[in-house]
Amino acid sequence: MSAANRSRLQRLLGGWSANLSQIILGVTQQLALVPLLLHYGSGDMLAAWLALYAASNLALAADAGLLARVINRFLAFKSCADCDGRTANYYAAMQRLYVGLVLVLVASIVVGVFLLRPSLVLGFRSVQDFDVSFVVMAAGTVLLLPSNLASGLYRARGLYGRAVWIQCAAMLASQLLQAAAIIATGHLTVIVVAFIVPQILAAAYLALIDVRKLFPFLSQAGHAAGLSWHWITGQFRRAFPFFIAGGTEIALQNLPVLLVSAIVTDRVAVAQWGLTRVVAGLVRGLCLQATLPLAAELGHDRAIGAKDALRRLYARGSALVTLLASFVVSGLLAFWQDFFALWTHGAIPYDVPLTLTLLIGAEIVAPAVLALGYSYYSDRGELLARTKGLQLVAFVALSFALTPWLGPLGTAIAVVATDVVVQFGLLASAIIWATLERPARHILFLLVLMVVVTAFGWGLGVMIRGLLPSEGFARFVAECALWLVIMALVASPLANASVRTKLSEMIPN
Repeated sequence: MSAANRSRLQRLLGGWSANLSQIILGVTQQLALVPLLLHYGSGDMLAAWLALYAASNLALAADAGLLARVINRFLAFKSCADCDGRTANYYAAMQRLYVGLVLVLVASIVVGVFLLRPSLVLGFRSVQDFDVSFVVMAAGTVLLLPSNLASGLYRARGLYGRAVWIQCAAMLASQLLQAAAIIATGHLTVIVVAFIVPQILAAAYLALIDVRKLFPFLSQAGHAAGLSWHWITGQFRRAFPFFIAGGTEIALQNLPVLLVSAIVTDRVAVAQWGLTRVVAGLVRGLCLQATLPLAAELGHDRAIGAKDALRRLYARGSALVTLLASFVVSGLLAFWQDFFALWTHGAIPYDVPLTLTLLIGAEIVAPAVLALGYSYYSDRGELLARTKGLQLVAFVALSFALTPWLGPLGTAIAVVATDVVVQFGLLASAIIWATLERPARHILFLLVLMVVVTAFGWGLGVMIRGLLPSEGFARFVAECALWLVIMALVASPLANASVRTKLSEMIPN
């Protein structure tokens, strides 16, 4: 393996390990702190905290697509004669724009909370200092936005994992402080401060210290005059398609739950839908985290014009994401029913058609997740905006047509159909046809890979479930352990470098 390939592999492994840690911390944030809030607080406090946590996630959208814009600019500078100089000047200008944006947003949040009173609008009158907590949470999250500039430069320069590791350290410190605040005070504002302050400190370190230590040329930026309104509006105008695409993605993650809750009257069916959506979201989340470092590398190859390397990496990355999704889905199809019964204590019935639709749909669309990520790193804002906008409209229309008739299954069909037809059929196909030399053979290869891996893993799981005699949690653990051992033995030839090389050469690109 060449030095360049080793370097790329190290960057990808670093990015994947950082993303895996981030996923684990994200799960811990949701699972571990909820029992603490219920034990030391109350149901109202938990509901208030969840509302504030959702507000922090929504506040991140105030970036308005600028992160994707700056990443594409940094990548474009790689083909320029004075790459570092142009990067430094653009970084300095965007830093001033971000500071102005943050000041406007913080002022708007303070005024908006004073006028609208979130405690009244959201129904938390009885929760002490909810409005103050809302200001701290929303304004604190907005203060994180300038660090996106440093994070974008890291991604463009092959240091994707570094920013994520810094964010993981902040998340870990935040969770420990939250637990201490819950146990010691039980006061919502103190918990919010414990949540947001470590992240602000990490963002400040990233944006002010770490990035200049790694890239000293940033300090050599020219001292230009004040930013013109024409330049500022140009940045937001070019970022707008990415904002539309990102906003649509957020809407597609949350709208299905709201639509089912609004249309379906059976509360058990609504709960069944929400719980089943969790596992489909897990598959999509794993695929997304796997593609983020790959997308950054693909953007680098496109920026420097390395077409052959781009084709090879895209083809292998697409096969890797497909293999990951197929492996996870095959295990879930075999054992999710047992876990569902243990998780809900039998209170919520298991819906086979709903589970099959969501899981198989998440698997089929897995290659499109890489295409989506690569679109952000290859400046395809118009394609993203068109396809994601069409997907949102199609999903809403299908949901209103199918959900009253089929219940949650109708919404699931709408989700999967729009994913397959629009995100895979239009977005992913356009990217694959523009990137690879043998796109049709590649898509056929991915379909065969899905069928083989899923059929083998699912069939193995069904056989194991029929052989083990015990019941309850012990049986579930034994089933999963045995399945993992057998799958690891089957995949063990991949540990041989020559075998991996021969298999990778079989992937059409």
